[in-house]
Amino acid sequence: MSEASDLKIDTRRSFLGRAIGFGSSNTGFSFWWMQRLTSIALLPLTPWLVFNIAALVGQPVTAVHAWVGNPINATLIIATLLCAFHHMHLGIQVVCEDYVHTDISRMILVLFVKAASFLLCIAGIVAVLKMAIGG
Repeated sequence: MSEASDLKIDTRRSFLGRAIGFGSSNTGFSFWWMQRLTSIALLPLTPWLVFNIAALVGQPVTAVHAWVGNPINATLIIATLLCAFHHMHLGIQVVCEDYVHTDISRMILVLFVKAASFLLCIAGIVAVLKMAIGG
């Protein structure tokens, strides 16, 4: 068949027929669900961290090291870092995908956001572990 007849047949297809093969639409739910899970996890973790840090203001460095050295506190700080940076990454990625209109710019920006959030989260975890283990 010629190219013109293929085009003619394609235009007679239904909207569903033309959409089939252009990607899965069920990946958005897991993305949406992960944003909700991280926000629910951050609801108790963020106030806990803020109030504890506020209580440590003015304390000597040894008191801060002792507080972070507590295994429960160190674990909760790391959980807060993981949830916060993952939640931040998901939110900024949605903004990039919605408002950056050129494909290459969007891809570069999303990759930059992923790398930056990953590196900042790792830096935070290393700092907590260094303080907790004895740095």
